[in-house]
Amino acid sequence: MAINVNQVYKAVLVVLQQEKRGVLTPAEFNKIATQAQQEIFTEYFDELNQLLRQPQTSLAYADRYALLDEKISLFKTSATVSINANKVSVPVQVQELGTVVYNNREVQRIQKYEVYTTNISPLTKPTEFYPVYTYEAGEIELYPNPLTGSVTLNFLKFPADVKWGFTIDTELGNYIYNEQASTQFEIHKSDQPLLIDKILGYAGVMSRDQLALQLAASKEQQIDVDGQK
Repeated sequence: MAINVNQVYKAVLVVLQQEKRGVLTPAEFNKIATQAQQEIFTEYFDELNQLLRQPQTSLAYADRYALLDEKISLFKTSATVSINANKVSVPVQVQELGTVVYNNREVQRIQKYEVYTTNISPLTKPTEFYPVYTYEAGEIELYPNPLTGSVTLNFLKFPADVKWGFTIDTELGNYIYNEQASTQFEIHKSDQPLLIDKILGYAGVMSRDQLALQLAASKEQQIDVDGQK
């Protein structure tokens, strides 16, 4: 399902050549492509929030939700992390922490201000079989103390930075794509047209759709101004 970075780069270069906008170097492309992918990834959650506000009996809603869930699922992963002095350092690629599992049991999350009251009550005091945790500043702290071993973290990860890897032709001096040195896009294949459009936008090329939207927004703004006169 991954989008091939070489296909995207070649498509972008073709449009840039047609529009006579010069050449986008691999280093420039990698930075822009990473930013564009991150934007699309973030938009998944904005769209999810909008969908969840709509009536859930609509077939159209169900189809859109299923596709969106499929897109987000590409970033669902897990990791086993060792406990050190009852603390666990969360991996840097964690975008949103899901469940924390210790000894095949899901650990309940509490807030820092709840630690004292949770520990003081015999009914809520955490045990090795029913532990709790707090999560702040990229660190998990487990209760009761001590707990040993490891925990399994289920989470959504950030998409990896995009890289179009290459070697240089010793005779001609041009770039040659190197798949082994490349990092592919991780977003859903269906977003490839949007991805290319975003990259071209950063490169200074406006598509017809973008131009139409800009003209429409400009016209709407002018109507509002005229209406206030």
